[in-house]
Amino acid sequence: MSLRAAQKQMTYELFLAKALELFGEKGYSATTIDDIASAAGSTRTTFYLHFSSKADVMSALLTKVDAILTAADNPTLTAVVASGSRGEIHAWLDRKFSQWDEIKPYLTASYEASYEPDVEAKTEQWFESAVEDMTAGLDTAKRLPADRRRIRCVLAFGQLEHLSRRYFSIGWRTPREICLDEITESWCYLLAADN
Repeated sequence: MSLRAAQKQMTYELFLAKALELFGEKGYSATTIDDIASAAGSTRTTFYLHFSSKADVMSALLTKVDAILTAADNPTLTAVVASGSRGEIHAWLDRKFSQWDEIKPYLTASYEASYEPDVEAKTEQWFESAVEDMTAGLDTAKRLPADRRRIRCVLAFGQLEHLSRRYFSIGWRTPREICLDEITESWCYLLAADN
């Protein structure tokens, strides 16, 4: 990578980091492009060399969240669902729970920005991608009737997403281990059992 390309990448990453900080401090709606540029020690003009809008920044932050979440996926979500193993499902969910503190600022900002069509579309794409991965696991295992696989995956991933939103707003009202055990049982019922 050339020095110029490295500097451009550093500026891009600095804009993202400062935007995330400001979204946490002021909220997404109250943060302006000028705020982001100023916090990065830059200008509005330079901001527009990297991003087309504040929503574009949020979309880039969601891409980073996806990379954070999937980097820890070994085995993949598809393989975990295909296995039908309670132990693998429990371990995968436990890894997700462990990532929640790291991703909380990103997703809290994205919830605040959900009125932005691009952010809403990116969030929906992320949800659908996870459901597709899970459905591929059921397809591979040929478990459950084919016409029921996708809805089972929507229900299971929807539980995880809802629980994460509750955690981001109020923390663990029920102890973490109990939440983990219960969502594992639910996922096993929805995804691992031939019922």
